[in-house]
Amino acid sequence: MEEFGVYAVFGLNGPPQKLLSANGASRVCVAVPSDVRQVVLFSSGQWEQRICVNAQLNDADRFPITIGKLTPYNKCLCWEQWEEDTWKDNMAVHVNYFSLLFGCFFSPLVITSCSVSLKASVPPLSVREPNNKRKRDGDVKKETKAGQDENICPNVEKTTPVRRVRGQTKRSQSLFTSSTENHTVSPSGRWGQTLCAIDAQTAILIGGQGARTQFCKDPMWKLCTEDLSWVPAETLAEGPTPDSRMGHTAVYDPDSKRIFVFGGSKNKKWFNDVHILDTQSWRWSMVEAQGKVPPLAYHTCSMFRGELFVLGGVFPCPNPEPDGCSDSLYIFDPHLSIWYQPIVTGSRPSPRSGHSACVMQERKIYMFGGWDTPICYNDMYMLDLGLMEFCVVKTSGTAPSPRSWHGSAALSDTKFLIHGGYNGNNALSDAFIFDTDSSSWTEVTLPQLSAPRAGHSIITMETNSRHRSEEDGGTRKTLLVFGGGDNEGSFYCDLTTVSVEDVLAAS
Repeated sequence: MEEFGVYAVFGLNGPPQKLLSANGASRVCVAVPSDVRQVVLFSSGQWEQRICVNAQLNDADRFPITIGKLTPYNKCLCWEQWEEDTWKDNMAVHVNYFSLLFGCFFSPLVITSCSVSLKASVPPLSVREPNNKRKRDGDVKKETKAGQDENICPNVEKTTPVRRVRGQTKRSQSLFTSSTENHTVSPSGRWGQTLCAIDAQTAILIGGQGARTQFCKDPMWKLCTEDLSWVPAETLAEGPTPDSRMGHTAVYDPDSKRIFVFGGSKNKKWFNDVHILDTQSWRWSMVEAQGKVPPLAYHTCSMFRGELFVLGGVFPCPNPEPDGCSDSLYIFDPHLSIWYQPIVTGSRPSPRSGHSACVMQERKIYMFGGWDTPICYNDMYMLDLGLMEFCVVKTSGTAPSPRSWHGSAALSDTKFLIHGGYNGNNALSDAFIFDTDSSSWTEVTLPQLSAPRAGHSIITMETNSRHRSEEDGGTRKTLLVFGGGDNEGSFYCDLTTVSVEDVLAAS
């Protein structure tokens, strides 16, 4: 068995130099010589119980540059210096661009006689447009006053810019040092975003709105679940990125390995577009769909047999009429790129938005709560996807109070969670589990989720755990809760994780 080690390659022709051995620290800090313009860090050997190794560079001015993390799934990080004018204008988005591009999304390095190559078809960096020059679909040029910022989220954390390497009079004495410093970046506070799991190690955060009704300028992040670290991800994907928005939906199709983003709104602009992110090629595309679907926000979107089922939502009406709510079901077929409305029978839910929907027992969508001014709901409907028939679900036990913009996630084949939300006056913090077998509610106490919040994201996903044996695959099902607001001006950027076993045990 090959011993674990972390290595560095300085420049294009430098030989690999070992930085970290099997019993070394969980962080490496590398001093970059003044004449080096590229650095490659990679791991080799068996990771065993090690979860990650944090990597940091120090430039010629001893300025720290956190370039990312090496993990059993992301075994390579690359860094290349930027020109002065480039990083000054784009310091928030060009941070670690080169390192993130290769280290987080592509396969490990292959070392052959000190040469380095990547097992991925990646266009050269020189042909990639910088983020501030890439066009977005629906972009409209707007005139702003001098010094006036547009759509800035005030809670954004400052990320460390990659500084240009300057001349150095003295070569560093030590190639690396161990450190326990934690240089972290994370999304800004927001609500109305989506969080979408794509595998056991990764979830993608898209969109949202922050304080003072301003849209965040850090709209896309990648969550690495091995150590719950965040990576800015907007610049990593090519193609036409979606316009900033809130109240949209994002659904992952495990068969095609694509994320489908639909609808949402931004200020007075409403969307009915479909954007697709291919998580294998990391490229955005916009669908030119046939059929009709209205612009919608705060709807629900569920994936069933490769199609998207969109229920309810709010849509714009001409002034002075208030925005309306939908009671319709729209289905999008990605194979034909067409929207259609099926014939649905039974007791249809009243128009609403801000409700939740969970696909349970493989063929049923359970729809709960929602809002249609001035009414807030706590009723439950079930759509049988085989019969295409709605019915009212008669429940027992202590049901949640009326609410909208709550979080919901499936815990098992027969149970799902409802948490938080907004009742028209206050944000809520209570949690309930619904059992589809017995049609019963159970209120649960979850100390980790005691803060009132609405418009947050809740998902469950299989995450890798070093505490699990190889017999059970080394994974466990985890509940992840991100963001939201208290409807009193505070917006959260925290990430909370709870074992699904613990949530079910609380009931």
